[in-house]
Amino acid sequence: MAVYSMTGYASVVVSDPGLALELRSVNGRFLDLSFKVADELRHLEPALREALTAAFKRGKIEVRLAVQRDRHRDADAPSPDQLRQLAALQAVVHGELPQAAALSVAEILHWCRQAPAAGDSDAATSGLSEGARAAFAQGIAALQESRAREGQKLVVMLLDRIGQLRTLAAQAAPLIPAVVQRQQTRFLERWHEALAHTGAANTVPAQALQERALNEAAAFAIRIDVAEELSRLGAHLDEIERLLHSGGELGKRLDFLIQELHREANTLGSKAAALELTNVSVEMKVLIEQMREQVQNLE
Repeated sequence: MAVYSMTGYASVVVSDPGLALELRSVNGRFLDLSFKVADELRHLEPALREALTAAFKRGKIEVRLAVQRDRHRDADAPSPDQLRQLAALQAVVHGELPQAAALSVAEILHWCRQAPAAGDSDAATSGLSEGARAAFAQGIAALQESRAREGQKLVVMLLDRIGQLRTLAAQAAPLIPAVVQRQQTRFLERWHEALAHTGAANTVPAQALQERALNEAAAFAIRIDVAEELSRLGAHLDEIERLLHSGGELGKRLDFLIQELHREANTLGSKAAALELTNVSVEMKVLIEQMREQVQNLE
């Protein structure tokens, strides 16, 4: 199943009866439809809205549907019936408003071109309806293909970032035992230094002091150990990769998993007791933020 981006564009022109459809889609939390439809096609908006709702689940989609005027018709001379009708209308206006200016040739031609021919109003409306529905079916398919192409690009990018995160995790894993051992040794040294300064070593049995020191050192080692965080991070990456390969509507699920990745990277940084682990945490956060920005565009 394909992975769809919420970004896409489609344009369809139907020459007969002459319709132009344009669909623009950007990311959004929910499905948000906006229509800019010619007045003579306004009655089609409910059906077009229903078709879009059935085809898409998320995204802000702008729909432009207009009648494409026939260029050859623009060159036709006005019919005598149109001129007589316009003359009668002008006479009525001048009867009430004698000071009104007479129509210019350009105004007359513009009015005649926009007015439907006598007797074909119903046929034109019916033809426009059928043409609009055909154009919309083509437009939806084209927009779906556009969003699928964009989605595939996002999948490639996300899989690349997953690979980089796995590499960073693999670099961090061997550092953990050495960091824990180093910090444990340092803790024991400071423990003995503190006992020497306070004089407690002379009043408390050496074995008891040693056991206490080892217990404290073990507790400290547990606090700085990030093996569990790396394990959970790997599990989240596995799930993200599985979702990307399975496809479908996964934007919201991926968004949640990205938040979990960010949480693990933050914990890794806060518990890191070595500069090497801190650097790994920073690099992970950069990659995860890049993933988060792109996941926002997935349906």
